[in-house]
Amino acid sequence: MHDFETWEHIRATLQQVWGYTDFRPPQGEIIRSILSGQDTLIIMPTGGGKSICFQLPALLQPGLTVVVSPLVALMENQVKELCDRHLPAALLHSELPKDSRCKTLQHLERQKLKLLYLSPETLLSEPVWERLSQPQLHINTLILDEAHCLAQWGDTFRPAYRRLGTVRAALLQSKPVGAKIAIAAFTATADSTTQQTIQQVLQLQQPAIFRQNPYRSNLHLQVKIVWTPRGRKQQLCKFIQSQSGEAGLVYVRTRRDSESLAEWLRQQGYTTAAYHAGLSPEERRRIEASWLSGGMQFVVCTSAFGMGINKPNVRWVVHFHAPLLLSEYVQEIGRAGRDGKPSIALMLISEPTGWLDSEDKQRQQFFETKMRSQYLSAQQLVKKLPVKGEVEAVSRKFSDGTIALSLLHSANLLDWKDPFHYSIRQPINLQFPRQFSAVQQMTHYLTTKQCRWQYLLKCFGFSQELPSSGCGHCDRCKKH
Repeated sequence: MHDFETWEHIRATLQQVWGYTDFRPPQGEIIRSILSGQDTLIIMPTGGGKSICFQLPALLQPGLTVVVSPLVALMENQVKELCDRHLPAALLHSELPKDSRCKTLQHLERQKLKLLYLSPETLLSEPVWERLSQPQLHINTLILDEAHCLAQWGDTFRPAYRRLGTVRAALLQSKPVGAKIAIAAFTATADSTTQQTIQQVLQLQQPAIFRQNPYRSNLHLQVKIVWTPRGRKQQLCKFIQSQSGEAGLVYVRTRRDSESLAEWLRQQGYTTAAYHAGLSPEERRRIEASWLSGGMQFVVCTSAFGMGINKPNVRWVVHFHAPLLLSEYVQEIGRAGRDGKPSIALMLISEPTGWLDSEDKQRQQFFETKMRSQYLSAQQLVKKLPVKGEVEAVSRKFSDGTIALSLLHSANLLDWKDPFHYSIRQPINLQFPRQFSAVQQMTHYLTTKQCRWQYLLKCFGFSQELPSSGCGHCDRCKKH
């Protein structure tokens, strides 16, 4: 691996498949780490070229690389790109037509694939797990793409994420003696708590860690107070008009929000569309293609849009609603200015009291109420759960059973014996978290008087990266 000829071969593959003559730091070091079979945690800003870091090793190694990815749209985009380059990649997800699913499972059995993309839920489904566990199937690496989702969604929204830590050990039990599977987790944003969660849940073994800070000097951060719901829409229109047809994105929080705002903007004469996870693959493709080709100036989207979609000349991102978490915010503003040219990230928020426009306050309360009810439900449920049991049996008997197990694991009150069996530690004392510190971070960001980039970098563990005078290109710095 360390000899000159081998590295020349790696670079030649990069040029042959992707057309790049060399790697951007730290791509080369990450690829070396993965090829050497070491566990690796990678935090690289959006647009930093993360996917090449695991796709290239997958092509060069014998066997299969399994990529666990959170969103169908993200998987579809990456697999389409790989297939367009005539590379042996496929995906599996619940929306896939039966014939496509059968074809992919056949290719998997016949070891014709180099990369297989699937969600955590699909990975742990019986037909897929059965095939991945076959002794003759050589799996070299398990990749967790967009790994922040494990910390962001693993407790309640996507409980399957919490079971990923035992996947490696369970698969190795069915493989020949001496077989090894490396794990690499990739994300654009992870503060120190998220990094710890990723390492603990995935049971990474002495991982090599690569961290790049999310600072982008070409990205101008602005937060504007709007006083009424009508004023919010007017402010959005005014901003879009000021952008002279330049490409952008408007982020909202829910599917319903995206549909209603897109409809209203069309009535104002804009060509746009709502994009969310509820659309068919064909519809998503059509909207992406129209936006990427410039047929549509902007898309009104939820967080489902953007991961893995590369458009360098996005000049602006508007958050019509504030995201709940800073990690989401940094992910989403990272869609702008990938070409290095000046770009704007604007966030619209209600005035602090919420009297005139209570939308933001209601969203916050809805989130907290939902979390609280999930904890209360889990507290009641854990009294009924078997101390040792099987996930499928629990989910069949209790509608929120998997969430209760996930919350117990998060609270260090449960051990996964393998991805399908658990053991609850006694005594059980599942406490509701006193405060959502991650959510409070976003509130502090919106109201901070200091440089916005400085605040963000401090939250992500890069407090020394900017001069104390500030960045000079956020709304806080420009006022001073």
